[in-house]
Amino acid sequence: MLTTPAEKYQRHTPLALRDRRWPDNSLTRAPRWLSTDLRDGNQALAEPMDAARKLKFWQLLLDCGFKEIEVAFPSASQTDFNFVRQLIEEQRIPDDVTIQVLTQAREDLITRTFAALQGVKRATVHLYNATAPVFREQVFRQSREEIIALAVNAARQIRSLCENAPETSWVFQYSPETFCFTEAEFALAICEAVADVWEPGATRPMIINLPATVEVSMPNVYADQIEHFCRHFSRREQVCISVHTHNDRGTGIASAELALLAGAERVEGCLFGNGERTGNADLVTLALNLYTQGIAPGLDFSQMKKVVEIVEECNQLPVAPRHPYAGELVFTAFSGSHQDAIKKGFAARQNNPAALWEVPYLPLDPADIGCSYEAVIRVNSQSGKSGAAWLLEQNHGLNLPRKLQQEFSQHVQNAADADGKEMSQMAIWNLFRQRYGLVEQPSLQLIEYVCTNQPGQRTTLQAEILCHDKKLKLDASGNGFLSAAITGLCRSLQVEINIESYHEHTLGKHSDSRSVAYVCCEDKHGARAWGVSIDSDITRASLQAVLNAAQPFITK
Repeated sequence: MLTTPAEKYQRHTPLALRDRRWPDNSLTRAPRWLSTDLRDGNQALAEPMDAARKLKFWQLLLDCGFKEIEVAFPSASQTDFNFVRQLIEEQRIPDDVTIQVLTQAREDLITRTFAALQGVKRATVHLYNATAPVFREQVFRQSREEIIALAVNAARQIRSLCENAPETSWVFQYSPETFCFTEAEFALAICEAVADVWEPGATRPMIINLPATVEVSMPNVYADQIEHFCRHFSRREQVCISVHTHNDRGTGIASAELALLAGAERVEGCLFGNGERTGNADLVTLALNLYTQGIAPGLDFSQMKKVVEIVEECNQLPVAPRHPYAGELVFTAFSGSHQDAIKKGFAARQNNPAALWEVPYLPLDPADIGCSYEAVIRVNSQSGKSGAAWLLEQNHGLNLPRKLQQEFSQHVQNAADADGKEMSQMAIWNLFRQRYGLVEQPSLQLIEYVCTNQPGQRTTLQAEILCHDKKLKLDASGNGFLSAAITGLCRSLQVEINIESYHEHTLGKHSDSRSVAYVCCEDKHGARAWGVSIDSDITRASLQAVLNAAQPFITK
């Protein structure tokens, strides 16, 4: 890289718009959407889609709710031409959907385009030509007047062909293709000239599409350009202003959003931002950005995994794991502090499920796009107490006491550090079972018990346990059955421990649900150990949890 890049690259000169209004505007409704996956997105693939993949993608776009879809560049290839004919002849286009096709400003290409559209009920013909100085001077070597004449002559031909086919509802779209680095006054002049030919109105709809074909400036500069155009275009009320942003600077989505603030009404783009070079604006992200602000986007991504699968299959490109809203890791937290906040957010929501969505670190409820909560929290060596506790709660219904969460998290971190990898839900569950006695044959196993408790009297416990393959009898009394159990254990096994804490809860809402008991025992030196047990009999679960907690203090 150059130490003085200004010697090679020049700064894009922003438009002088002193009284800009778009920064004070707010988005209150969704724009019109145009998917260009089947055209712009398709041309950017190393292996363009065949007819079968195109049809599959077409159906996905319909299922997602798109009403405007750019389907092809019919004059560019026989494959594109045939696809348009297939949609029309097989009557695959719903009555409320408008297909769009692209053509350059050449007479033969326009004629070929209309041949592909013969018999269509509704269609948008999209005409474009490059307008920026670098294209006028280096690529076409034409003057401003010649560039305008090219667009005007093509517009005349399109209008004539549309009038010769009145059975079709026609929409005309014009794009000064390199708008974002075309002089503002020239962009206005060429669009005015084309609109004069088409004469837009209620019966002759027109779209002016103002692309950031190559992103060359910050998104606020593009917004200024859109606002300037909207202010000065003489037929503003008779046309729809559309934007088509690319992502060369990584701000294609921001450019589209700011353009909407500046007066645009329609956005072109692709699912997950596919397109030439760094891609187009991502319509999934744009739509869900609106959704999370309480604005209905008019598109349905409630089955996001299915959308991702079909797009990956058709494009033969992966959706990145951290792609907004759609990536497999976007709702995932590994960080301990993040996990703790998310866990508390979900707990608060359980108490008030009808409240507005306010869960830390999750701007969108994963359930709204068909994702489960299973992958929200995943555990590695960076995770804290809440990570493993969340997984145990979600998958096994265990609501661990806070001190047990802290204790178990240390074992999880040690295991994750030793392995150097993420710990799966099953690995965490197996570690929990081994640490706290949830195994088929614990070292201290309750065989049977009888507990009597007369009003006003101490509780008496008689139990038989298996201690390292030897049967022992416990016979003791206490203020309750746990007190009696610990007294009997200390007497029979010659240990000095007490119960430091006890917790219990059911694992379901039915009367026959099982219960879980958590017991922490402490010796005279302050050492502590936890035991856990699950049983349909809460007393039996509590007694076994005491035995599991006592086991570390007992020598053979």
